[in-house]
Amino acid sequence: MSAFIKGIARSLAVAIPVALGALTVAYSEDLKSPPAAKEVKRPPTAVRVVTMAPVDFVPRVSGFGTVTPAREWRAVARVDGEVIEKADGLANGGVIAGGTLLLRLDDAELQLSLAQIDTQLAALDVKDRTLAASLEIATADLDLSRSELARQETLTEQGVATQVRLDSARRAELGARAKVVEVENQLALNAAERDVLKAQRATVARSLEFTEITAPYDIRIAEVSAELGQVVTRNQTLVSAEGIEAAEVAAQFSIGRIGPILRMMGDGATVEDLKARVRLPAPGHLVTWEAKVDRVGEALDPRTQSTAIVVRIDDPYAQAEAGKRPPLRRNTFVEVILMAPKRPALVAPLDAVRGGQALVVSAEGTLEKRAVTLGVTIGDIAVVTDGLVEGDRLVVTDPAIAVPGMAVKAVEDKQVLAQITAAAGGRGKPKGSK
Repeated sequence: MSAFIKGIARSLAVAIPVALGALTVAYSEDLKSPPAAKEVKRPPTAVRVVTMAPVDFVPRVSGFGTVTPAREWRAVARVDGEVIEKADGLANGGVIAGGTLLLRLDDAELQLSLAQIDTQLAALDVKDRTLAASLEIATADLDLSRSELARQETLTEQGVATQVRLDSARRAELGARAKVVEVENQLALNAAERDVLKAQRATVARSLEFTEITAPYDIRIAEVSAELGQVVTRNQTLVSAEGIEAAEVAAQFSIGRIGPILRMMGDGATVEDLKARVRLPAPGHLVTWEAKVDRVGEALDPRTQSTAIVVRIDDPYAQAEAGKRPPLRRNTFVEVILMAPKRPALVAPLDAVRGGQALVVSAEGTLEKRAVTLGVTIGDIAVVTDGLVEGDRLVVTDPAIAVPGMAVKAVEDKQVLAQITAAAGGRGKPKGSK
């Protein structure tokens, strides 16, 4: 039995390896190719888009300039004298209401001159009364002399009177007439002297008005050059000030940037038709003042092709709020924005339409390149005049991950849309603000 089993074991030891080798040869072709893998389908790449729709767009252009007061005033001494009175609050930076007495100069010498002139006029009045009485007597004496001369001429013709008496009567009439002329001449000289004294009196009286210096309108004091007890001289500047009723900014604007805005307003539009706003960046917010275009400078900078446009801000001091809105003071550097009336427009981020090309998501969910035409560009946004229509989904994702023709999933970027809408309407915040 054991020998039989051993024989079977030997047979199997030979047969099994031979069978396995045959199977390996038979199926070797099938073993050359690996089993087929399942096909993997990748999901579409997500891209941020903004669906184009008209928004309220305010065409505008900005320039920069410094603030100056609309009016400046200097108090110049027109008479010599000592400062004997000074208004409270008359100091650098002080605000003083119009009509306030600022300085008073000593007028004692002018008052003395006025009294002397009045005395001279009174003396002339006495002279005139005396001369009037003398003229009355001289006129009566002339009348008598003329009557006597006429009588002697008659008597001489009749042969009664002699030639000697006639000559004597003529001399008497001539003397009486000379006396009348002398008195009349003296009265005329008195009248001329009176006119001179009256002119001198008017000059002194006017000089008296110059001893009081008052604020012509509401002013802010820039510099005070006179103090109590100081003797000032004619033509000396005593106070320098500026009006506070209005401020002006002469900002430089490029003619090439203003032209498109005016054309959007229509034929006949001028710079004066634009609204104006003055803006001062402040930490975390903007301070703004409403203004109006006052005038356009004549000179054109040949290098920058820009011109000065002057805008006026009324009551800048009245609009001041502590901690929120400072007063617009001289030499403050500000931005001036000129604006046309708002109008609906398709507005896109400038980065998404740069170079006249844009990417949109088609109805099939693929990227499509479009050629676009831009109109007015303001900051980071631009008005699209051709190439995009309402409803187009404009890609605002980084172009490095957006390739035309690729399948994408459009994700509406509400934050960018809000920024575009705010910037188009002129409500954008300054960079760095929250």
